[in-house]
Amino acid sequence: MGGLTLASSLGVGLVCGLALACASIVIYSLRTGISPMPSTPRARARILATLSEDTAGPIYELGFGWGNLAFALADRFPNAEVIGYELSPVPYLVSLLRQRLFPRQNLSFRREDFFSVPLEQASVIVCYLCPPLMRRLARKLEREAKPGTLVLSNTFSIPGWSATAVHPLHDLYDNRVYAYRTGGAQPQGRELQTP
Repeated sequence: MGGLTLASSLGVGLVCGLALACASIVIYSLRTGISPMPSTPRARARILATLSEDTAGPIYELGFGWGNLAFALADRFPNAEVIGYELSPVPYLVSLLRQRLFPRQNLSFRREDFFSVPLEQASVIVCYLCPPLMRRLARKLEREAKPGTLVLSNTFSIPGWSATAVHPLHDLYDNRVYAYRTGGAQPQGRELQTP
């Protein structure tokens, strides 16, 4: 009888925990204007292929969600510092747990609003944000990013900016990865190639 009570209590606790986690994701999605959506394997592969072999960082991922791309960046560029920023607590905690279980020395996660984080130190900025956030980010990049910073955006372009390259993902939704350089610097390297 005690075992059934313990099992019932664990089941209720699990259901309540999942409900709280889902509620947290919904609340933060409404607050930030975007849900934590992972990049597709094709998008991750294209972003990794776009970066040159000697990328040294720091690489900022703005809104890292569940951390899949951040881990891939850290693995592909072990000499680059990779910093992910995320506000939503559930994906942040999942990524933090994953980092503790499978640590990458060059990877750190920060639960911060990237709109309040200075961008001057980044050599690469990666994002997968909705159009209203891309408009806000454009103004922030113009003010803060050093000239020549590579910006890679999954799916959504930066309004008013000319991409140095647009890489089609050849997927169901005809998504693309957009490459930009800040400050009007002349683009160079592999990001110019658009297969």
